[in-house]
Amino acid sequence: MKIVILWTDAMIFLLLAVAIASAWYIRKRPHLMLPWQRVAKSAAGMVSLLLLSLFLLVGLLDSLHYRAALPEKSNGQTVYSPEVLSAFDALAGGLRSRTEKTYSAPLAAYLYAKESIETPDGKTSRGYPRLKYGGAHLADPERELAGDVVKRTGLGALVGVVVVVGILLLAVTIRSFRRRPESSEIYIPHSGQGRGVVPLREAGSMGWIPAFTKMTANKPFRALLIATLIIAALIGATANLASAYHVLGTDKVGQDVLYLSLKSIRTGLVIGTVTTLVMLPFALLLGVAAGYFRGWVDDVIQYIYTVLSSIPSVLLIAAAVLMMQVVIEMHADWFETAAARADVRLLCLCLILGVTSWTGLCRLLRGETLKLREMEYIQAAQAFGVSSFRILTRHIAPNVMHIVLISVVMDFSALVLAEAVLSYVGVGVDPTTISFGTMINAARLLMGRDPMVWWALASAFGFMLVLVLAANLFADAVRDAFDPRLSRA
Repeated sequence: MKIVILWTDAMIFLLLAVAIASAWYIRKRPHLMLPWQRVAKSAAGMVSLLLLSLFLLVGLLDSLHYRAALPEKSNGQTVYSPEVLSAFDALAGGLRSRTEKTYSAPLAAYLYAKESIETPDGKTSRGYPRLKYGGAHLADPERELAGDVVKRTGLGALVGVVVVVGILLLAVTIRSFRRRPESSEIYIPHSGQGRGVVPLREAGSMGWIPAFTKMTANKPFRALLIATLIIAALIGATANLASAYHVLGTDKVGQDVLYLSLKSIRTGLVIGTVTTLVMLPFALLLGVAAGYFRGWVDDVIQYIYTVLSSIPSVLLIAAAVLMMQVVIEMHADWFETAAARADVRLLCLCLILGVTSWTGLCRLLRGETLKLREMEYIQAAQAFGVSSFRILTRHIAPNVMHIVLISVVMDFSALVLAEAVLSYVGVGVDPTTISFGTMINAARLLMGRDPMVWWALASAFGFMLVLVLAANLFADAVRDAFDPRLSRA
């Protein structure tokens, strides 16, 4: 196995490292922890954060790439497959490898369209052929399919709930024992008998119930617990069904639509996060500089983002993507694999989106900096001869970071939707890259065929809806916690 690090992989793990370092830094400072504690008190914010964490986990697993070693060797050297796989592909190997001939409906045991079938007596008739993998364990699908689906759904959901409940009870028990005294005996009151000596083991067995009751009395925790149980039941049921069926059907070439939907998550996360990494330096530096220095610096920066905003964004992005595509096609020898070429196009799309989408945040930061510049502590620092660089880094930048954080979280969903629109019109990611946009683009013509193939479009729409809705709800919670006007209200 040969480890492969794509450009977007490096960007994702760089952002992850920055997020971990920021969390460690914030955790040590109570005044920075206070807004995040307000976020933790929001039931909708915590549930949406749980959903975003699951999407992030899938995206991170899909960012660990490698090339498998082939059995044969060349001149004693190991030869690697040209196909670049990921850790998610290894975990979801069954979904990836079990391809059918063509379309099949969700949880079906037959193909979706009639074909010529040779009967046992040698005659040919028109009918629906059996799937190679979906429902292959059923002897009589017409009679056994419904019962088997119900059975597998219930069993998988039960296993998922039991696993979550077991982990929760273990965590509560460990937490309750950590709070016990180190002595082997403790005093607790007995009804009608005053105080008595009770062994620690017995006290510990009595302690986790009050601890669990206290935790469930917390509204955000209760909402998070209910959401976790529901999600665990859905994941368990889906995993159990996916071992024997195509839960969301198959596409034109027989690929599992559930696998394609899960693979699309990484593309959406890359567009939303890497574009933010590109956009922030432009917006932060230019917005703060325009508001603080004013004069000709402000005029030049305003002219730049006014001109950039006046150009239709779709046309500007399309022109840049087409020019980038020509360069990539003319220098195909730059890339060792097709995945590397597709990844460079995805990275270039993030760069283009970042360069063209910083104007809104820049305006907000300019206005906030203009207000901060007139504050007494800024004027006092200027009177004492403090350098402009130190004022910008120590006084201005920390006081505009709440606007940056709110805008970044709220722009994430807009960027995910932008990728879907651009890929739909043909100027988005590489056609070989699995994304919500490419799935919608491939499914748009299927809505007009007879019989209509609806599940590919519905799956892409459903996953994208959940991702964008979770991001929007979390953005609302972050805005409510970090906006000073809302926090005072």
